Amino acid sequence: MSKERKETWNFPRAFWVANTVELFERAAYYGVFIVITLYLSRIIGFGDIEAASIAGTFSAILYLLPTFAGAYADKIGFRKSLMLAFGLLTLGYAGMGILPTMFESAGLVEYGDKTVFNGLDTSSARWAVVPAMALIIIGGSFIKSVITGTVAKETTEANRARGYSIFYAMVNIGAFSGKTVVKPLREAMGNEGLIWISYFSAIMTLLGLVVVFLLYKSKEEDGQGKSISELWDGFIRVLTNTRLIVLILIITGFWMVQHQMYATMPKYVLRLAGEGASPSWYANVNPLIVFTTVGLVTHFMRKRTALFSMTVGMFIMPVSALFMAAGNMMPEGNILGMHPVAFMMVVGIAFQGFAETFISPRFLEYFSLQAPKGEEGLYLGFSHLHSFLSSILGFVMSGVLLDKYCPDPRLFDTHEEWASAASNAHYIWFFFVGIAMVSAVALIIYGQVVRKLDRNKKPA
Repeated sequence: MSKERKETWNFPRAFWVANTVELFERAAYYGVFIVITLYLSRIIGFGDIEAASIAGTFSAILYLLPTFAGAYADKIGFRKSLMLAFGLLTLGYAGMGILPTMFESAGLVEYGDKTVFNGLDTSSARWAVVPAMALIIIGGSFIKSVITGTVAKETTEANRARGYSIFYAMVNIGAFSGKTVVKPLREAMGNEGLIWISYFSAIMTLLGLVVVFLLYKSKEEDGQGKSISELWDGFIRVLTNTRLIVLILIITGFWMVQHQMYATMPKYVLRLAGEGASPSWYANVNPLIVFTTVGLVTHFMRKRTALFSMTVGMFIMPVSALFMAAGNMMPEGNILGMHPVAFMMVVGIAFQGFAETFISPRFLEYFSLQAPKGEEGLYLGFSHLHSFLSSILGFVMSGVLLDKYCPDPRLFDTHEEWASAASNAHYIWFFFVGIAMVSAVALIIYGQVVRKLDRNKKPA
């Protein structure tokens, strides 16, 4: 027994290297993603609709491709896949920084007696950002499948839950770091800071490439050398695994609510709490909570099944959405120096982060245990499809609800007209309370059905 406990923290070097470079990649991604629509509009020159469409497509495809990248990673090996991924990411992020400089003359306009940069809105050169973002999508798709696949390969059933809790802590350290860099850059450099954020991300991913080249070496290489037909057969097995497909659809409900931290929260807070609010800092409460509590939660839930832990988290999510709604229903007056909407948003985001500690590491653990030996990359890549679905559904739903219950103040002649139109802005969160509750109940039913099926499979 004591030997087993000791082994729970004894992970191979590849495990620690993979988790370290995951931190670098997440810092790079969130540094850019938190301001991606601002970059596309203020630097590249796209309109709001174009910028939102490009950013939404970017996010959705990034979560779709890991299914296919994971299969290819199983074939060529994880080390080669990581080097390819970080190379593409470095080129992509650097490209987003270099592009405005290369075509700056196309966006220069006369403004009085000065010549200023007004974005590339008058130039077809602005579309050059799409190939740069495509490189980030392809590189990121390998990262998502290979890092989670490495955790699966380098752990055992006895210590896998703890391995994924470490992985998830590193993800959130990276997310916190990337978001933290954004505000100082923007305050110091204005819109130009949006360009330098891309350079920051390129440096992070280049550092990841160097670390992989020097230190990453996995002893588990079972997936290498498979033929295309074998990979296709494995892909079909995943697609026809009803148990996993249904679980993905249920967990999609959780991520639809979670994605509102990016889709709804910034506009909702700025419109109701004022331009002095800091939504990027509020968003950082999520990775802070996850990082500080995920290890403790995993430890206390270690004797419980993955489905039980996920169910607990699912019932925390509607509570978080209720807190977010509460801010707009409170009387005027600050709470601890914050507008009620902002304060309750922070509380709701904290509960979201806490729910995530119960759900995400155990979801990855559950998924990895369904993967045949040598197909961890394929299966763990496929596990990210919930974010593909929730990116599309969650962002579209956010746009509709904001337009109906918390519209843009610039569309109204007076503040009073807008205040009347936004008087029920908190209704937005009631919709997400409903989605979270339906998902939580669905997971209970799912767990009961799965247990019954497993009992029937056992020999009498």
